[in-house]
Amino acid sequence: MSDQTEYDYVIVGGGTAGSVIASRLTENPDVTVAVIEGGPSDIDREDVLTLRRWLGLLGGDLDYGYTTTEQPRGNSHILHSRAKVLGGCSSHNTLISFKPLPSDWDEWEEAGAAGWGAKAMDPYFGKLRNNIVRVAKKDQNQIATDWVEATKTALGVPEVVGFNDKPFDEGVGFFDLSYHPENNKRSSASVAYLHPHMEAGDRPNLHLFLETWATKLELEGKIARGVHIRTKEGVEKLLTARNEVLVCAGAVDTPRLLMHSGIGPKKDLEALGIPVVHDLPGVGENLIDHPESVIVWETNGPLPGNSAMDSDAGLFVKRDPDHKGPDLMFHFYQIPFTDNPERLGYERPEHGVSMTPNIPKSRARGRLYLTSADPEVKPALDFRYFEDEGDYDGQTLVDGIKLARKVAEAEPFKKWLKREVFPGPEVTDDAEISELVRKAAHTVYHPAGTCRMGASTDELAVVDPELKIRGMAGIRIADASVFPTMPAVNPMIGVLMVGEKCAEMLGGDGR
Repeated sequence: MSDQTEYDYVIVGGGTAGSVIASRLTENPDVTVAVIEGGPSDIDREDVLTLRRWLGLLGGDLDYGYTTTEQPRGNSHILHSRAKVLGGCSSHNTLISFKPLPSDWDEWEEAGAAGWGAKAMDPYFGKLRNNIVRVAKKDQNQIATDWVEATKTALGVPEVVGFNDKPFDEGVGFFDLSYHPENNKRSSASVAYLHPHMEAGDRPNLHLFLETWATKLELEGKIARGVHIRTKEGVEKLLTARNEVLVCAGAVDTPRLLMHSGIGPKKDLEALGIPVVHDLPGVGENLIDHPESVIVWETNGPLPGNSAMDSDAGLFVKRDPDHKGPDLMFHFYQIPFTDNPERLGYERPEHGVSMTPNIPKSRARGRLYLTSADPEVKPALDFRYFEDEGDYDGQTLVDGIKLARKVAEAEPFKKWLKREVFPGPEVTDDAEISELVRKAAHTVYHPAGTCRMGASTDELAVVDPELKIRGMAGIRIADASVFPTMPAVNPMIGVLMVGEKCAEMLGGDGR
């Protein structure tokens, strides 16, 4: 660990966006950067670097393991995994890699994020260093291939070969992933942006503080000067920033750090005895996610052993012709995904597969808030799942189960299936389906929106279109918390692109 305490930039979070920004800024040898990361390095961690082992990371020692508050219309037992390791959630997730659709970016611009429309954002995808490739032929196992064929027949949707080649409304096919097919290794943010320099030792201006916790921001009035840290040995010190502090701790820990530093809703902070430095009511509001549920089948026997990460293909459907982009999505799991159905009394079959109806544009809006002034106490996450007016989210899942059952009746997928395990073939009434699938709902680990970007007239916007915290100086946020709305697709590539754009704003644009 460096003895130095002053840097040009101090980055909180060595995750998906933080890795990009740290790498880009230190391309200039005269710029010094400190990165504060709560977890260890992922170098030589085969459990992290091997993509197909992702499921074993959930709930383990590299997981912050946030839970949700009581959800009256949803599942109150969801574990919201957040990665405690260099590379953040890109070291923890399945690395499904979608460039956000043009309608996703344009929605941001319409929400007040000027300069973030599709035309302006498109070039950042081309800058990404990750190895983004379609699931390799050797990893396309037969049941997934047959599922794609059956879905085309049953639902009349086209097969998509290369989801990032052009915008789509509907389609089924194998995903693009950020991985190296030859050895099933991740091409995470840390692998792509930091490992080459960590291994070569060619960035003496890049300082990584691993297994180090950012406890509080150092503020001088409304100017950020640095970050207070605590190492795993319990040593506390202050890292100061000559230029800016960049908070990239994710949609949970970014608002958490802000609120413990006195930046957030005045009334809430005062009630906990936290001195208010800057009354910013939007901190922690607008908590969004991609909720999904599941339908599980037992198969007639074991499945083929080859796969990239056991959820290699997916489906997008557009039910509403007036909707921009797809409005229903499915991951196809080549495993029986029964964690939540088991809690409801269902048994896990020895061999099985699943489809997961997912809500691309959930209408639920939750909030994240502190329950204690003690920074060790985890914040409360209230997603308000399925509490949207008109029950759009709940109906989306019901529609999804019905479409999945059509796919299960079509060959060549049907021949693999022995029986429907969950919700069960006898459950056909919409209200019954809804009740069960909401209780068995889970997350695909996409929390976002808790420090949303917006126009100066938006009272609940936390950052402006330059990612600067409103009413403050010397500090920006770059992670999924700034998302004004949720992309219809898996958001990791969107976070990487936010990182690239932020780095360019700071002069580290890779040129």
